[in-house]
Amino acid sequence: MAPIRLGMVGGGKDAFIGGVHRIAARIDGQFDLVAGALSSTPERSAESGAALGLAPDRCYGNYEEMAEAEAARPDGIQAVSIVTPNHMHAGPAMAFLKRGIHVICDKPLTATMEQAEELAEVIRAAKALFILTHNYTGYPMIRQAREMVAAGDLGTIRVVQVEYPQDWLTVAAEETGTNKQAEWRTDPARSGAGGSIGDIGTHAHNLACFVTGLQVETLAADLQSFVPGRRVDDNAHILLRFEGGARGMLWSSQVAPGNENGLRLRVYGETGGLEWAQEDPNYLWFTPFGQPKRLLTRAGAGAIGAANDVSRTPGGHPEGYLEGFANIYTGAAAAIRAAEAGEEPDLSLLPGLEAGLNGMRFIAAAIRSSQSDAAWVAL
Repeated sequence: MAPIRLGMVGGGKDAFIGGVHRIAARIDGQFDLVAGALSSTPERSAESGAALGLAPDRCYGNYEEMAEAEAARPDGIQAVSIVTPNHMHAGPAMAFLKRGIHVICDKPLTATMEQAEELAEVIRAAKALFILTHNYTGYPMIRQAREMVAAGDLGTIRVVQVEYPQDWLTVAAEETGTNKQAEWRTDPARSGAGGSIGDIGTHAHNLACFVTGLQVETLAADLQSFVPGRRVDDNAHILLRFEGGARGMLWSSQVAPGNENGLRLRVYGETGGLEWAQEDPNYLWFTPFGQPKRLLTRAGAGAIGAANDVSRTPGGHPEGYLEGFANIYTGAAAAIRAAEAGEEPDLSLLPGLEAGLNGMRFIAAAIRSSQSDAAWVAL
């Protein structure tokens, strides 16, 4: 099968996440990047496109021009990756969806609930697919954990503990003039009102819901901006109440020295528990109550179909962040091929509109709760 023709909005020169998406799209040979509106100015977009080997006539000055031109070409893009700052997700996504071009969008869904609701209307009316890259759901042992919970290996879920600490914003990196990531991620006009909760807290929230199959009903949040002058939160402690009675705690922080990307999930039920850490992602600890801990390894003894289906290398050869992204892209490719063949695509393991809306509701509820002295609020 020919690779799916892919475009990209954002992700130009010096953009971290754009490079990640391009690598992920290539890993399984399912996509070929052929067009892009890669930067905020035509000049920088052309420069970035040339560096990636794109044809000059397919390096566009803005996404509107790109959507119109590519939709009119017989060899136009079939899908587009949107890897811009959060406030620039909705506009490009709607422009391409309205023209029947599938959208693969970085998280969170948008910067505001108003943008999210507007985009949701377009997604629901579109014939094209919308996929959100909550990449941690693509990790093999996370897929295994989800399947074990669904199979009842833990019994009824009681407790969910999830955390995502980092330390890169311990100082005011946004004020140095040299860190573009810090500048836009701490600017509420571009990132949205949520800081750490929007950037990494949404990953933690999404992972807890993905693995357990449960949605958060209410929460009580205490958000802080520890760095003087910072306009968004850089630390969050949140109590969670899930449907069905399970209870949880979520901590996200970007001011925790000694932590890089310490995403960690622990799930406990009536008959057993699971533990997983993103920085050591090929291992899943499973403890049936009253028995010794069992170490389950990716592609090793005890690995089941959900994990093996998205493993590429033999056990002991680490797979991680890029491969997790690639699993989302490869799943997206299968869904796109099915949709274009007139078949029903399998979206069961692909985050999409509902995951995106849940993330936006989580951010909004956490902010409302914190502004009300950590009062319990509903999502």
